[in-house]
Amino acid sequence: MSAQTAPPTEETKDKPALKPSKEDTGAGWGPRIALILLCALFTVPTLGLFVSSFRADETLLRRTGWWTAFGEQFDLSNYSTVLDAGMGESFINSITVAVPATIIPIMAAAFAAYAFAWMDFKGREFLFIIFVGLLVVPLQVAFIPLTQLFNAVGITNDFLKLWLAHTGFGMPLAVYILRNYIGSLPREVIESAKVDGASHFETFWRLILPLSVPALAAFAIFQFLWTWNDFLVALIFMTGGQEVVTVTLAELVGSRGQDWHLLTAGAFISMIVPLIVFFSLQRFFVRGLTAGSVKG
Repeated sequence: MSAQTAPPTEETKDKPALKPSKEDTGAGWGPRIALILLCALFTVPTLGLFVSSFRADETLLRRTGWWTAFGEQFDLSNYSTVLDAGMGESFINSITVAVPATIIPIMAAAFAAYAFAWMDFKGREFLFIIFVGLLVVPLQVAFIPLTQLFNAVGITNDFLKLWLAHTGFGMPLAVYILRNYIGSLPREVIESAKVDGASHFETFWRLILPLSVPALAAFAIFQFLWTWNDFLVALIFMTGGQEVVTVTLAELVGSRGQDWHLLTAGAFISMIVPLIVFFSLQRFFVRGLTAGSVKG
């Protein structure tokens, strides 16, 4: 007795026929090739910068490209010159500036984001709109008012000036990112904490903060890289003879731009810490940015 197929129903008629996936048809190679080309586009110049930082002959470095350097004698003379020029001290100063300037706005913005997301108070939406609107204000317009404010209140410490400046400039983006993430957390978690008698601070510290690690890490990457690579704010507010990495790099090039070869070594010294921070937190990066963008 041969098996007979059941007649198609209305439900099966409406279903589209299954199509082979892109993996089966080979259509997925297009994005892969584009990604490889994009990676090469960014990697090749970095490779050239890395090779040039070890080239010993300064005259030869000026006359030939980095791709002709293989077979030459490499040494660490460029790195030793850069370190003798104060790059080591500037490296420590940049860490001293970047770490507190990342932690302070994260903690302040996390408290503000929780208040905007889960606390009812008068003018909540209006204040949040003001925070978001500050994202479009150029930071250059605040330099003179901030300088006058620091002088008026007697703040003379250069590091404190930079911490406060970077905190103010980073708060709008931090509040925007964290508010969207914290607001997307399940309401049942907040309500269960209220039923158990937890205060707003206990709810925030014990529940919200641990659940918000992806968003906190995503903003930490943004804020740390921005403060580490900042040149203009540090140039204006650090007046006590102390310099960060970016200011020292700008001075290494010389008055006539003749010492640009030293920038190759200085650039790689300045890249060490940002690379460590990014690769240690990059698993939270995409999840922290996309969480809260879609509800339901």
